[in-house]
Amino acid sequence: MFKNATLFFIAILLNVQLFAQKTTVLAPKGLMCDLIAAKSKPANDKAVIFNKNPGFSWEQNKSGQSLKQTAYQLLVSDNLMQLNKDIGTIWNSGKISSSNSSAVLFKGAALAPGKKYYWKVRIWNGQSVASAYSSAASFMTSAELSDYKNPSYPLQITGQKPVSIKTIDSFYQADFGKDAFAQLKMELFSKTAGDTVVIRLGETLDQEGNINRKPPGTIRYARYVLTLKKGLHTYKINLKKDAFNTKPAAMKMPDYIGEVTPFRYCEVEGYALPLDKNTLTRLFVHYPFDDHAASFHSSDPTLNAIWDLCKYAIKATSFLGIYVDGDRERIPYEADAYINQLSHYAVDKEFTMARNSHEYLITHPTWPTEWNLQSVLMAWNDYLYTGDSRSIAHYYKDLQAKTLVSLTDSTGLISTLNGRLTDEVKASIHRGNGALKDIVDWPLNTETDGFVFTKYNAVVNAFHYRSLIIMEQIATDLGKATDAEMYRNKAANVKVAFHKMFFDSNRKVFVDGIGTDHASLHANAFALALGLVDSKDVDNVLAFIKSRGMACSVYGSQFLLDGIYDAQDSDYGLSLLTSKTDRSWFNMLRVGSTITLEAWDNKYKPNQDWNHAWGAAPANIISRKLMGIAPITPGWTSFVIKPQIGTLKEAQITVPTIKGTILAAYQQTRDWFIANIEIPGNTTPKIYLPLKNGSPFKVFLDGKLVKAQQINRTAFVEQVGSGKHTLKIVYLN
Repeated sequence: MFKNATLFFIAILLNVQLFAQKTTVLAPKGLMCDLIAAKSKPANDKAVIFNKNPGFSWEQNKSGQSLKQTAYQLLVSDNLMQLNKDIGTIWNSGKISSSNSSAVLFKGAALAPGKKYYWKVRIWNGQSVASAYSSAASFMTSAELSDYKNPSYPLQITGQKPVSIKTIDSFYQADFGKDAFAQLKMELFSKTAGDTVVIRLGETLDQEGNINRKPPGTIRYARYVLTLKKGLHTYKINLKKDAFNTKPAAMKMPDYIGEVTPFRYCEVEGYALPLDKNTLTRLFVHYPFDDHAASFHSSDPTLNAIWDLCKYAIKATSFLGIYVDGDRERIPYEADAYINQLSHYAVDKEFTMARNSHEYLITHPTWPTEWNLQSVLMAWNDYLYTGDSRSIAHYYKDLQAKTLVSLTDSTGLISTLNGRLTDEVKASIHRGNGALKDIVDWPLNTETDGFVFTKYNAVVNAFHYRSLIIMEQIATDLGKATDAEMYRNKAANVKVAFHKMFFDSNRKVFVDGIGTDHASLHANAFALALGLVDSKDVDNVLAFIKSRGMACSVYGSQFLLDGIYDAQDSDYGLSLLTSKTDRSWFNMLRVGSTITLEAWDNKYKPNQDWNHAWGAAPANIISRKLMGIAPITPGWTSFVIKPQIGTLKEAQITVPTIKGTILAAYQQTRDWFIANIEIPGNTTPKIYLPLKNGSPFKVFLDGKLVKAQQINRTAFVEQVGSGKHTLKIVYLN
């Protein structure tokens, strides 16, 4: 009797514990409609939705280990009160068995234009337990609805006070701490009308500590004379438009914002009264940006400062709502946009600006051959990071043309000089009558490592190969099996031709083109980064790359570092990231910039500006390569964690994703390596931990010994679910 009662009590206790465990599925969060984020309150009318069938995305809330969504139910209503009663007046999806939580397409009654709607979602876990519904989110449809059109946020204005004001001779000098594209508002008093003050705005100081009135290149300086009215008034400086960056091809500031100029410093001369921080307000113009979405810190202060520089550069250069080359031209370029896109993903959970920039460039391409090819790479990144296939489906034919497969001839390679660049081909890539010319790097005279341009260019064909690999993946995911097979075969043929025509088997390096024996950093770094180096040749190609140093521009450094980390030379990668030569990100800080430069130094590009996001490659290299966190399948359903921290003693990062935030903190000594990680729900990580060459090892997961497969110089750990985990490698000698 006692025994049975005890067993009965234990059974009840176990059931209670199981029930408690089952009821811990929290409501989804991080709701987005067509990649527009829901705000804390169920009202967000600032960004409108253009699509007839918008896509809904959400994150799983933190709720124990190995959380997987097995089903969802989505409600859409035109009445918030009805939605709060769990009534979807426009759409009730019912329970849908699916793990998808990215770009779930609307399938309800037709949406009306110019109307606000409300939605929420709940999910089921692997035990068939439902969460509560999420908080309600809203979206506003546009006046006209389309089959496909990506939305955008309006630009924001953030008021900023100076971090310091000091008196210099007869004027005040205010320092806002960092450079920004902005306007200036002032509150000034005059006893009589007609008094004048001189306002100077600038990005840099001269050797005397004043705003540099004759800065080099396209570093900005402007002088304004302001006539005061009697009494206390607020004045806003009417900024002059620059003749060059307001040309027809340039992107224009919207009327609701007005003109901006980059400046950090402001000088006020001729004002008789005291001037304090509350007198001046800088109106910083930028795309919406969450300063807390991403973070990075390591044991190397230089690397930390470079991360901060690059992260801020992404925010500061978003002043137009589309990626541009900087202030000199204000024109979108594919090469700028590619680096900007990857770095933006690394520092904020924001996808609309990258997509809008990429889609603009599909139909407004620039002249460099390989930059057109980069449209395919950007399309894949967009799909990979969002899980939303609508853009690649909408622009599929354009992306096919952007592979430049039409330029293939009997060599198996492409060339713009083989007579195949016809008007029809130009029209297919939206170049019209425009030229198409190989570029390799920029400027040509200082940053190409002596690259010899021939009819057939190794760098161009490396991008061509990569575009074919990506198009196979895109075609496969869009259900175009015949196209996928075609691109797979074409990529294989290009790889054979690439090695036949460009690889010098005696020196074990790639030459620049057919007809030259010159081997540049670029021919080899791009081949390595874009997947063309056979495993048996990696060490030789990497040795040559290392012999050339940073013989490339800030643009070329993106691919140089990609290749170095792909070859698992983390020490060399870190040495380039933290280098203190004049060809380094540290040099950008040393010369006084707070936004990444267009070039390593003024001497390498005398007309450069000081606000170029294509110089911000470390933002994504640190996240994707050094910390090793990057998506494998679209929408971060699976992703890699492959730390390559080199000689750092410790490093930690937060990475924002469409599925939620990933946290990773690494520590290492001679005897062990520890990774503390936090994995979002509904994702699967593939974890590769670094190994010391030749050292036997043991791997522990959450304190328990686990099996790990040695792959090259890493230990591969499988079946790690969502939640918080600690992995430790212990070296046995």
